[in-house]
Amino acid sequence: MSFLTIVLLFLTGIVAGGFGGLLGIGGGAVMLPIVRFGFDFSPSIAVGTTLVAVVFTAVAGSYQHWKMGHVDWKSVKYIAPAGIVGVIIGSVLFYWIKDYHELIDLILGIVFAPIAASMIYEGLFLRKKPDFPGQTMGGNIALKTGIGGGVGIFTGMSGLGGGFIMVPAFVYLLRSPVKIAIGSSMASFVWFAMVGGIIKIAQGLCDIPAALAMGIGAIGGAIIGARLVSRIKPATLKTIFGFIFLYIS
Repeated sequence: MSFLTIVLLFLTGIVAGGFGGLLGIGGGAVMLPIVRFGFDFSPSIAVGTTLVAVVFTAVAGSYQHWKMGHVDWKSVKYIAPAGIVGVIIGSVLFYWIKDYHELIDLILGIVFAPIAASMIYEGLFLRKKPDFPGQTMGGNIALKTGIGGGVGIFTGMSGLGGGFIMVPAFVYLLRSPVKIAIGSSMASFVWFAMVGGIIKIAQGLCDIPAALAMGIGAIGGAIIGARLVSRIKPATLKTIFGFIFLYIS
């Protein structure tokens, strides 16, 4: 891998981290199509490399939310273990189809369609999300483990964090305050990403230099994105990226 490619991947991480912070979607949804089509990674390597790269932003993001008191640890202790089991299952399933590139591209296209629809809807119509008072989630243990397990399988199969699934699920199904939903989603995903990333490396489905370059860049991008939140309307960006993701899907 050339030095120029490493630099471009680092810049990709900055862009992904920045837009991920602005849009609240996580950097993986931005990284994956870029490394797949911009750098011509095979579908299986693109998924594995993206998952390892987002470990960096997941750790940094969860730490920030923990400092702000936005994590319901009592719920995370059920969601995270279920998600770890799920990501193991998803990673095994993904390994079985790793050589079927057209099938993986089809799966990723299906995955990006609801992401696009959600972003377009939120950008155009949902200017203010419903919120609930308090600092904890509702719901029972079975529901929390079900959400964690399902998102874990999704992460193992797609390399994405599933925040666009977990946050609405926490808000609408567990009646969680939005800030607690976002923080708890990030704190849960740290464990999904670390276990899933280790598995992808062991399976030989990760370009480690590329993942490191993007991951380090994404941390810096997330800091920049956080500072730009008050200056740029996230709704506008969500609409734009929603249509971009719709085209990609």
